[in-house]
Amino acid sequence: MTQIPKVLVTKIGLDGHDRGSRIVAAYLRDAGMEVIYTPPWQGIANVVKLAIEEDVDVIGISSLATDHLIVPKLTRALAEAGVVGVAVIVGGIVPDDDEAMLVAAGVARVFHPGAPLAEIAEFIRSVVPSLRAEREAA
Repeated sequence: MTQIPKVLVTKIGLDGHDRGSRIVAAYLRDAGMEVIYTPPWQGIANVVKLAIEEDVDVIGISSLATDHLIVPKLTRALAEAGVVGVAVIVGGIVPDDDEAMLVAAGVARVFHPGAPLAEIAEFIRSVVPSLRAEREAA
């Protein structure tokens, strides 16, 4: 049985540049995924709450104006809330040093501008089975 990925696409912090996140959300929806899209300016607590309520597999964070620097606060908040089996991915303008910091903080993957949309979808599809197994084991 095919597992339909469930993805929360959102923006945290004060970055209001949402064109890219809207394009990714629409592509993932058209690729057969269930997508929950939020407008910009989401607080970390709200993203954690939505991830739990919607039982998502992946949280996609879009950052074009350094808001990726607060993603480690999101990964900590998810852990503190007992959320397991949810991958956080980041898309946008992320310098190499910041990418290393995000990965160290638990981000599963960083997609830079120009990353093929199909690559994002394939990554999500590839991790969903193990994420769901991790949630079921918890």
